[in-house]
Amino acid sequence: MEGLVSLLTGNIPVLLMMLVGVGLLVFEMYVPGFGAPGISGIALLALGFVLLKPTMSQGLILFAILAAILCVALSICLYSASKGRLSKSKLVLNDVAVSAGAAENNDMNYFIGREGVTHTALRPAGIGEFDGVKLNVVSDGEFIARGRPIRVQSVEGNRIVVCELKDA
Repeated sequence: MEGLVSLLTGNIPVLLMMLVGVGLLVFEMYVPGFGAPGISGIALLALGFVLLKPTMSQGLILFAILAAILCVALSICLYSASKGRLSKSKLVLNDVAVSAGAAENNDMNYFIGREGVTHTALRPAGIGEFDGVKLNVVSDGEFIARGRPIRVQSVEGNRIVVCELKDA
């Protein structure tokens, strides 16, 4: 560890170049896309490693420190994007996020309770036909042969769960 400290104190300009590279990568985390700041940051970090010429152990320690700094910065960025100041900025598209109420108003809920027939065998997934509409369905865990009557039990997102009608 003493060798790493002496390596860093003897190369202040290279260390500053690497810190600018980390800063550019952190800036890139807040800006959408992969552009000039990210590429420049990676280039500055790589050039800094080359110019420092650390030994293998010093290089691994330095890499671990830089990775830890970037991981902390990324976690702060993600937290800020979800609940912090960044979530209120125009960089984050909150209008695209699907609310819980929208999931309940799924158009596929129309099929709950509908009866139809299997178009293919359900093992446990297959195709069911309801009022002339063919849908990808999933049985509730059991095999259902082709041409058997089925009923829609529930809709979970895009997953339509059916069961076989035993009395038919």
